[in-house]
Amino acid sequence: MRSTSTALNATHFPSGETLGSPMRFSFIWDGGTDVIWNHEGTDDWYPLTSAQYPDFVAHFNSFAPEEFRDYCPPFLAAFKEPGIVQIWTGLVARTAPGWSLLVRPPANLPRSQGYDFFEGIIETDRWYGPLFTNVRLTRTNAPIEFDPEFPLLQVQPVHRSVYGGEAIADYRVVAGLGGLEPRDWEAFHQTVIKPSADPNRPRGAYGVSTRRRRASDKSDEP
Repeated sequence: MRSTSTALNATHFPSGETLGSPMRFSFIWDGGTDVIWNHEGTDDWYPLTSAQYPDFVAHFNSFAPEEFRDYCPPFLAAFKEPGIVQIWTGLVARTAPGWSLLVRPPANLPRSQGYDFFEGIIETDRWYGPLFTNVRLTRTNAPIEFDPEFPLLQVQPVHRSVYGGEAIADYRVVAGLGGLEPRDWEAFHQTVIKPSADPNRPRGAYGVSTRRRRASDKSDEP
């Protein structure tokens, strides 16, 4: 666990940031409503309802104003729904006005077969609180380990204008291929046909061109 909870600012994460577990711990799920857990430094297993990070409550209370003491967020919590658990990253988050955080599994990494992620957008400019993630356990009667050296989740800043209001409803659907316009066929040619017809095309050309465009856009900034 971080020695103190940290406020995240969207400007720190221009393209998203992966976060690891605060410690090594494991779950065992019976397939029903019961989950037990243990953590590094102990061989004991404990029934999970709500669990604090070891020794963190006293640490939290030593910093919190008197009226906030003993309101330390739990490290782990089991939902009433079977196999659903919540994990606190040890962080609290606040973003600039208009910016939210997309909390999701790490992109482009293989996922554990023992659990699956929920993902969602938290409007952290309006809601200031602990940065949690929820997971659904999928393996029964065997330990499911969370390794602090392996990314647990990814947070990515998203501006509200791109997912709310008119922006999300501004799209058009065509009924079939007859609805495609000449510019669509030209784009299809550039993306699919032209590369396929070139036996000497370099691999990763799209990624290279994208990085060059980003570098060019950045160099044009005042």
